[in-house]
Amino acid sequence: MNEKGQNGYLALVNRVHPDFRGVWERRDPKEQASLAAYFLPRKSGKQWLEPTRPRVIKWYCPFAAQSTFPSGHRYCINTYVGCAHNCVYCYVNAYTADRVASKDGFRKMVDKDMADLECFNVPPAPVHLSNSTDPLQEGFETTFRHTRYALEQILTHRKRFTTVAILTKNPALVLRDGYVDLLGQLNVIPSEHPMHEQFAKQCLTGFQIEVSLAFWREEARQFYDPYAPSVDERKDVILRLREAGIPVVLRIDPLFPRSPLPTEPTRNLADFSLAEAQTIEDLQNLIAFGKKVGVRHVVYSPVKIVQPRRRKMGEAMVKMKSVYCAMSAPGKPVWRGGSFRLPKEVADREVVVPFLRICADHGVKAKFCMTNLIETP
Repeated sequence: MNEKGQNGYLALVNRVHPDFRGVWERRDPKEQASLAAYFLPRKSGKQWLEPTRPRVIKWYCPFAAQSTFPSGHRYCINTYVGCAHNCVYCYVNAYTADRVASKDGFRKMVDKDMADLECFNVPPAPVHLSNSTDPLQEGFETTFRHTRYALEQILTHRKRFTTVAILTKNPALVLRDGYVDLLGQLNVIPSEHPMHEQFAKQCLTGFQIEVSLAFWREEARQFYDPYAPSVDERKDVILRLREAGIPVVLRIDPLFPRSPLPTEPTRNLADFSLAEAQTIEDLQNLIAFGKKVGVRHVVYSPVKIVQPRRRKMGEAMVKMKSVYCAMSAPGKPVWRGGSFRLPKEVADREVVVPFLRICADHGVKAKFCMTNLIETP
């Protein structure tokens, strides 16, 4: 980028919305201009500019202020539209359409974004696959291979990315379709990478696969994750990934209320026609499994009662909302971000603290989902 171009993009920086300005203020002028060139809409007539990217390598969350959701400069690539797993509790129901599809022209869009990252000399940042769809969905990835293509291009342009993170409930596809060698290459921060020395000093890895496994018993999985792979299948793949030296994060996420519920009178989930999702024994088994296979850490967050976009809430979540109302009495569940949540003091006492105590007893590090995101270097 020449001096004239840099000055033009620095003029855009002066119009960055206050919610995002801190990300630019922490950079030197060259990096400020690079970030502006890639993320800011240069032809917009609005007074304040917010991060955007019309193609596929996007700012992780352009809809939330950095003060409330400090994602910072990091990328998200949603390789598909929607998710066929259709888990009853999934937060993406609040904002995604009720369909699953491939993205037309996906490879061309990836190529264009990669070319822009190089052209504008954008500094490296973490990339997440993904926050609104499972990138390894059976059928879609085996047919279209968008995720594999994205990973191959990330490897080609490795100096533009720090940690590469995949979030999935279908890790078996990685083993079947020969992804392991590719993941191993992504795990290496090459010597010419701008962050090589920092990653080496801190013994950081360049890749991690985050596998969602919230249930230990198959009957619980069938009730809440009916279209996702079985518990045993996910456990087996996690073990095999670890044996192959691939860093794994175990997402015991979300955390559900447990019987007996703190209600007056005392009630159980069965009284609301709900399956018991996670007993204390289930959580102990999950965490002990994570410890045994050597996961980096576990990730958690209390389940949210999501109001789906343009359609009715599913039957199971209607019943779980009744549980939340009973647990919150004499108060009410908290409505925020398109979902109902337990009041923090109730969620901590009844759901989170017992889980964290088990993690501590097993010597396993636990991270809240947002903490996991913002601490991924």
